[in-house]
Amino acid sequence: MSWQRTLYIMVFAQLTSSVGFSIMFPFLPRYVAFLGSSTGLSLELLAALVFSAQALTMTIASPIWGAVSDRVGRKPMVERAAYSGAVTLALMAFVPNAEALVLLRALQGFLTGTVSAGNALVAASAPRERVGYAMGLLQLGLGSGVAIGPFIGGLLSDAFGYRTAFLVTAALLALSGLLVTFGVRETFVRPPKKARSGVLRGWGRILRAPQVGTLYSLSFLNWLGRNMLTPILPLFIATLPLAAGGANTTIGLIVGVAAATGTVSAIYLGRLGDRLGHRWILILCASAAALLYLPQSLVTQVWQLLVLQALTGVAVGGMTPAIAALLARYTEPGAEGVVYGLDNAIVSASRTVAPLLGAAVVELVRVGGPRLGWGLSFDDAYRSIFVVTSGFFLLAALLALVRLPLAKPQQPVRARE
Repeated sequence: MSWQRTLYIMVFAQLTSSVGFSIMFPFLPRYVAFLGSSTGLSLELLAALVFSAQALTMTIASPIWGAVSDRVGRKPMVERAAYSGAVTLALMAFVPNAEALVLLRALQGFLTGTVSAGNALVAASAPRERVGYAMGLLQLGLGSGVAIGPFIGGLLSDAFGYRTAFLVTAALLALSGLLVTFGVRETFVRPPKKARSGVLRGWGRILRAPQVGTLYSLSFLNWLGRNMLTPILPLFIATLPLAAGGANTTIGLIVGVAAATGTVSAIYLGRLGDRLGHRWILILCASAAALLYLPQSLVTQVWQLLVLQALTGVAVGGMTPAIAALLARYTEPGAEGVVYGLDNAIVSASRTVAPLLGAAVVELVRVGGPRLGWGLSFDDAYRSIFVVTSGFFLLAALLALVRLPLAKPQQPVRARE
């Protein structure tokens, strides 16, 4: 079937592109230090800008590209994201200083967005009753790449240097673009001129659709909870016994295992949601994540954190395809580009805010705790982030329980003009 052919090709394309993007993540701050600054800015600030600049520009660009895809087709948007990513990543291998790297990262965020483009293409081609399964498979490709990419990046950077890793990343993104160009056939009917609306009006119509605002809020909470730990988890792992002398290996193992379990659960829970209803999957996964993050604040051994992170990966892995499938069910066919473009913008916004919020929570506990006479240590400040993260997932579970209707809609709900 044509939609299954598109799905399988997109899963492999997501795998290659996510391997490529995740190859460079572990050593980006070290690459900043290797390049140095030409303006005297601190390396810590530049390392933060390397991540936040890309997330910020993607927040701005994603809904724009989503609106364009509903007018010209979803396949061209996937090709645009893959090929422009290949070019910008290749250029990063030759930058002379960290400031130039920040500028290219900002350009990358504006031009790329393979995840939202792929989601829109698959959601538009798959039958509505199979969207959960399709989104689960896409998450399988994405999560598999995220799980193995950092390990490959570490090997490449150690053996051949940082610049080689960027060139390999560029090649993988180009490969994913070629797979889509020659493997995917999209039957796209350009909407008639009378049926088209302006970009801002299209966004407003989607946001006014029943339950869509709730789903976007859930998407923000989902990724906010995940990414709050990004700057803190490696520091916390290094304080645990048996991590000394092998902290980097331990960090990679824990992050990789959590990504792997999330990948496996995404496809299974996506299919289960097609049968039982994605609302219940979303509520159960968010509740389980809240319960599993809380005891991580009490661990004393690496193996304890590894087991809890693996189980947490199962829980959060089921949330993403459930939200994506519900977005498809509550919106009109033909608006997938806008729907998933806005979703990607919200995810990027959470990725911009979450690391800063996580660092702020730790600093608040570290400084405010002693002043209040709590007698907290640096280790306690790190542990506090797990409690706050648990609270965000509990909030997501309550929001889904209260705001999403019990009955699963059989037809997309049309927004009022």
